Amino acid sequence: APPKHRFIAADSSRKRLAIVAEDGSTEWEMKIGPLHDLHVLPSGNILLQTSWTQIVEIEPKSNKTVWAYDAAKQNGNDGRKIEVHAFQRLENNSTMIAESGSTRLLSISSSGDLLSQMPLLVSNPHPHRDTRLVRRIENGNFLVCHEGDGIVKEYKPNGEVAWEFPVPLFDRAPAGGHGPEGFGNQCFCALRLKGGNTLISTGNGHRVIEVSPSKEIVWQLQNEDLPGIDLAWITTLQVLPNGNIAINNCHAGEKNPQIIEVNRDKKIVWSFQDFERFGNSFTNSQILSTDGVAIESVAGRDR
Repeated sequence: APPKHRFIAADSSRKRLAIVAEDGSTEWEMKIGPLHDLHVLPSGNILLQTSWTQIVEIEPKSNKTVWAYDAAKQNGNDGRKIEVHAFQRLENNSTMIAESGSTRLLSISSSGDLLSQMPLLVSNPHPHRDTRLVRRIENGNFLVCHEGDGIVKEYKPNGEVAWEFPVPLFDRAPAGGHGPEGFGNQCFCALRLKGGNTLISTGNGHRVIEVSPSKEIVWQLQNEDLPGIDLAWITTLQVLPNGNIAINNCHAGEKNPQIIEVNRDKKIVWSFQDFERFGNSFTNSQILSTDGVAIESVAGRDR
């Protein structure tokens, strides 16, 4: 059956970013490079990356680049090994940029000038693994997924850690590989829920967990809950207005859906699977409203 959701999705293996309509047709697409984050802004423009260092804002109607930022060269990064795996448009048209390699979080103006910076605390620094998704949350703090360290940290704007949660290995030994054969705790996404709990995609941990402020796992979704489906590298999460959770299932192979919508009873409500248009590196997706704007998740607001 055709998808009942309109969504945007990125696949690095096919180098494709596309908006898919409710009837399954492709409304818009562009060629991409490496990508770990993207946003559809209230204007309908798309904030994305075209490389590990180049962040752009694209107007889909004209395919024009209306804003660009090069993390490899700007704000003191000449000569540094830098990668960007997360960014977010904030108020006053400023943009948050999370830099792996320099282990810092920047706020930059629309002209690219540095407004503020905050250090990130990383135990095993690496330009490709320091961070995955980062979001500013409603209290003004930042939820940071440290992939290489296997931990989610909430930072105050002054860099102080307000809360943290080491993602457990659940008594299993780590195993190499990006697909179902691999295993680890390399977290990709964390959302702060309205009640104060935190929803975490465990990356190659093959599960989604909900954690209380006291660090208790109060709900989780794993392979055993979805008969016939393998969860591989779980990347983006989105809480929909009805409370269901949209899960991005990357590197799971052609027998498995790339997006899965589940309810709180762990029942599949909707799924998307298309290995002709997209491939096995389906890194990011975001459910959209019918007018093209991203449905707001409790992860924070794109201004």
